[in-house]
Amino acid sequence: MEMRGAKNKGRGARANPKSRFDALEIVLERSEEGSASSGASTRFYDDASESVITYNSSPDIPFDASLNPYRGCEHGCAYCYARPTHEYLGFSAGLDFESKIMVKRKAPELLKQALSAKRWKPQLIALSGVTDPYQPVERKLTLTRQCLEVLLDFRNPVGVVTKNRLVSRDADLLGEMAKDRLCTVAISLTTLDAGLARTMEPRTSSPQGRLEAISALAAAGVPVGIMIAPVIPGLNDHEIPAILKASKEAGAQFASYVLLRLPHGVKEVFFDWLESSYPSHKDKVESRLRDLRGGGLNRSEFGERFSGTGIFAEQIRQLFTVSLRREGLMAKPPEVSTSHFRKPASPQLEWEF
Repeated sequence: MEMRGAKNKGRGARANPKSRFDALEIVLERSEEGSASSGASTRFYDDASESVITYNSSPDIPFDASLNPYRGCEHGCAYCYARPTHEYLGFSAGLDFESKIMVKRKAPELLKQALSAKRWKPQLIALSGVTDPYQPVERKLTLTRQCLEVLLDFRNPVGVVTKNRLVSRDADLLGEMAKDRLCTVAISLTTLDAGLARTMEPRTSSPQGRLEAISALAAAGVPVGIMIAPVIPGLNDHEIPAILKASKEAGAQFASYVLLRLPHGVKEVFFDWLESSYPSHKDKVESRLRDLRGGGLNRSEFGERFSGTGIFAEQIRQLFTVSLRREGLMAKPPEVSTSHFRKPASPQLEWEF
């Protein structure tokens, strides 16, 4: 697969497209090498949120509650559907999303408060629902690990999704939770091509590193699987059988996939990346995507936004289903249990809400 060098090394986005909420557009100056001047370093900001659990009522999302210790994601995946969430903070969905990270330093404390509240009903909490809980700064701040410690203390179930092998650091906590069916982990594995991963997902773990994380978690007794997220027609869809085979060999128990989604400013970021890195694939990817999306580049309707419609969507579904069956993988993670939930005995944990 031919690839051109990215103009902003180590970043998925090459620029800061205008936020859909802003009338003013800021055009970044570029150096002689073509890199955006503000894209060289990552900045972290304290998020002063006073609550940490968010809820959704979407019928095609398998959880109601989620926890995000970070907003924005330094992994810099060119396709990330969460990029537009940064626009609500006054940032861009482009370089800002991956270089201006909001940190919820009080997340563990706020999680304790939420689980201690009389109104809390034990249920699966997704970690995270938007950005990766194991992005690089987690190695230093350990907010995700601290949240896992709280969840284990309360015996509240959690479903982790990440594309970083750093999750294996917490195999001790997750393994302990697994004894009471309190957790599942899904590793996002988009490609086995290290070169494609390096440019498309520049600051996350290599495909081999993610497979090693699956093995480490499986060895600890953790129910672990994969998500091929996203499947990009014309770029990585042909890898589905190989990804499932490698995942099964590493110890995965279940697998799912999500079709590429390009809401709002993600379209500009993704196609700018594709034009820069894999220009010979651009026309095919766009053509296939329009076939899958009813002529457009994105559709948000429940029931089809994750899988698309039409003949190519059906081909992808059949390829995945046949490969899943061949490898003996489950289509869903095992059910978690809420029967072990408890509130640790401590006067500091009595909260009225």
